Amino acid sequence: MTEPRTKRRTRGGGGAARRAERTAVKIEAAKYIERKIPNLEMLDDATLEIIERNAETVLAEIGVNFVDNPEALEIWRKAGAEIDGERVRIPRGLARKLCATAPSKFTQHARNPERNVEIGGKTLVCAPVYGPPFVRDAEGGRRYATMDDFTKLVKLGYMSKYLHHSGGTVCEPTDVPVNKRHLDMLHAHMVFSDKPFMGSVTEKSRAQDSVEMCEILFGKDFVQDNCVMTSLININSPLTFDSIMMGAMEVYAKNNQACIISPFIVGGAMAPVTVMGTLTQVLAEVLAGVAYNQLIRAGAPVIFGCFVTSIDMNSGAPTFGTPEATQILNGAGQLARRMNLPFRSGGGLCGSKLPDAQAAYETANTLNAALLGGVNFMLHSCGWLEGGLVTSFEKFVMDADQLGVIQRLAEGVANDENAQAMGAIAEVGPGGHYLGCEHTQSNFKDAFWRTDVFDYKPFETWDEEGARDTQALAAIRVKTLLANYQQPPLDPEIAAKLEQFIKDKKASSPDAFV
Repeated sequence: MTEPRTKRRTRGGGGAARRAERTAVKIEAAKYIERKIPNLEMLDDATLEIIERNAETVLAEIGVNFVDNPEALEIWRKAGAEIDGERVRIPRGLARKLCATAPSKFTQHARNPERNVEIGGKTLVCAPVYGPPFVRDAEGGRRYATMDDFTKLVKLGYMSKYLHHSGGTVCEPTDVPVNKRHLDMLHAHMVFSDKPFMGSVTEKSRAQDSVEMCEILFGKDFVQDNCVMTSLININSPLTFDSIMMGAMEVYAKNNQACIISPFIVGGAMAPVTVMGTLTQVLAEVLAGVAYNQLIRAGAPVIFGCFVTSIDMNSGAPTFGTPEATQILNGAGQLARRMNLPFRSGGGLCGSKLPDAQAAYETANTLNAALLGGVNFMLHSCGWLEGGLVTSFEKFVMDADQLGVIQRLAEGVANDENAQAMGAIAEVGPGGHYLGCEHTQSNFKDAFWRTDVFDYKPFETWDEEGARDTQALAAIRVKTLLANYQQPPLDPEIAAKLEQFIKDKKASSPDAFV
């Protein structure tokens, strides 16, 4: 009887070890996606050439406005553009020639070199939601965002395996003065995560603060020689470049930091209702924006951006996940590749008020469109709700979980000897099963993507555990990730310098909440 008891204890010990391994806290970070699948290209060359020709016509004959920015007008004049008041008309071919100095891909460095990302070519970098003034969670409902919410979202992003980037304004913390909150937001990205992040664009001086904080974190020379920030420069569509966004872009370009030049379009309101008409305007705006960026500093990293939604013509509300939005995203990606530029578009976009079926359908449509459309930098990859007004904690982890599907799809299908599985087919033969065969035992841990949120238990077990829906499961996931969060180490001297910089900046001006 002794021998069987010994065997049982051995098995029990092994089981305990395996359970300990499964329950141990692991902070995993997947490398940015390197596509091994082809892009889906919807537009033929003839259609793309029409769009390109029409965009050049828009620039040469209609022009774009550079508002409240006489320095920009003078720069354009010297470059050969025609200036009429604030209107800039760019001769055919000039903008495209200027854009040619922008790199086709670049590396954005993180403070942890293992988290560096390459943007451009066949890569896809996923970054979280950007900009909402509200947050929502299952317990507190919809409310104005606070700095505490912001910090928690940065921590969730750090703990999310398939988020490659910490992002920027993951929510707008309304309890901090408008003129100072950029300092706290950037500081949170720097100390609570070691992934790449985005800089402030809400005012020229705030962009400069972002650069100076990065010089503390990375070193001044390193910042001038390398990209350590990506920043979102929205164009005030149609065809208008405001001085605030352009001022921020000028700071980043001068300091060799990446800018996403992105039209912000609600189709039918800020661009024509047709796909080709919208793409014509998108290309004209991007050409002008990238060209101006390169006039500031030739060779500065830049991304061809495109954020386009359609509109509900009955209510005027923006809509997401629609066929037309997918067509525009896809066409814009083709135009970006023809310019040899990295491409940015949206990720988990939806118009739903809750993380419900509408949110899931619209988000899935957009995530798949981004993967197949050749997006290199996917902003709003997770957490977006209510047309971008709300960052949802539960949807953040639901979307972040689904990014694992995108990552797996992008890997393509392996064709090596192990993938062919001929040994397994021979071992099992007719009428058998594969559960116990050697090939299955060797591959089962990594053979299939596995969710960290969804429920696949039998009905009886699910019912006994409270019949929880996906939002309830996601709420548990949020609490688990935050409870398991471990702050990445940072040099104490650098941390102290950052804190002193923020203290001095805040003391230099009174608080402003508008």
